[in-house]
Amino acid sequence: MASTPHTNVLVRGITKLLCAYAAPLLDSRIEESSQPFTVPDIILPHDNSKWWGWTHYGVFITDLPEPYRYLNTMTFIGAPGVLCFDNDYLSAPDARNTATVLSSTAYGDTHHYEAYDAASTCEFAADGSRLAWGNDLVITSNYPKFTVAGRYRHMQVKLQISATKQVSWFVRSPVYDHLSLLATYTGAIMDDRGTTEIAGMCTVEYARSMNPQALSRHPIPPHLKIPVHFFTYQILHLDKRTQLLLTDVRADGMTLCKLAYVRNLDGEALVYQDVAFEVLSYRKQHVTDPRGRLMRAPERMQWTVRDEEQEIIRFVASVDSPLRYGHGQGYVASYQFTGKWRNEDVTGIGYLEWIDLE
Repeated sequence: MASTPHTNVLVRGITKLLCAYAAPLLDSRIEESSQPFTVPDIILPHDNSKWWGWTHYGVFITDLPEPYRYLNTMTFIGAPGVLCFDNDYLSAPDARNTATVLSSTAYGDTHHYEAYDAASTCEFAADGSRLAWGNDLVITSNYPKFTVAGRYRHMQVKLQISATKQVSWFVRSPVYDHLSLLATYTGAIMDDRGTTEIAGMCTVEYARSMNPQALSRHPIPPHLKIPVHFFTYQILHLDKRTQLLLTDVRADGMTLCKLAYVRNLDGEALVYQDVAFEVLSYRKQHVTDPRGRLMRAPERMQWTVRDEEQEIIRFVASVDSPLRYGHGQGYVASYQFTGKWRNEDVTGIGYLEWIDLE
């Protein structure tokens, strides 16, 4: 397995101080995740900002019919300067202009992962109304309405999206915001199988952050990047109206975010902090990315969520789709899950994002 660069001692110390002291004081993600979304004006690309170093737009769909299972549209504008998310070999001439798009399903042997130069091959309206990554992807944003139009080599995607006021904040702070809106969609996937109409629940996601990369046109050396070594984000539906989001993020062994968010189309939005995540087994073979870097990948996983010592969610997931490279240094995939939610049996298909540099 490829070795992970040792983080600079000063960077490690600052990270620990921020996690232990600053974040609990500045981050209001728990409180605001139970309130309606009221700040659509923050959803801007900030590609020429001196304050915000990078932004992220995403639309994620799980529980699609076979053979697709899921559909993701994962983008960055700007280089995050975060160890697990940066792929410096894709950097634009000015690293701050690096933009990427990852879009995939479980079908077929190919997917879309490309890098762009935001200064020359992208068009991002300052008001966020229209965002174009080359000729491959256009997202329009006018909360609560969004559209996605993807024209990739292996497929085309068209989505019309209506977001709700149910918002889950992964981070809510003066220097970093990261949110997910519960939404519904209609649309179609067009590929060698023809046209497949799709509809259901999805997520619309946005993030903006300050970062040290904003100070330099050259990629930050790995040992100076923000040392996030482990990241998983997972989405599944507990029923036709209820969505579950799960996160586990670690930096230098310290937990940054391990939370469960339950929200539904009836207006309920809950956050649970008593969350346990365990990898029950890994794939026998590490996965290898285009640069020859190896990474262990899960085969079976278990999540348990409790509320005041009462178990409300427990399920086991079996990853059984191809791993698609390009979520930073990691992968996306889908899994089958079985378990219990409020003492009722639940089964279905989940969406997985996975980066493991530990």
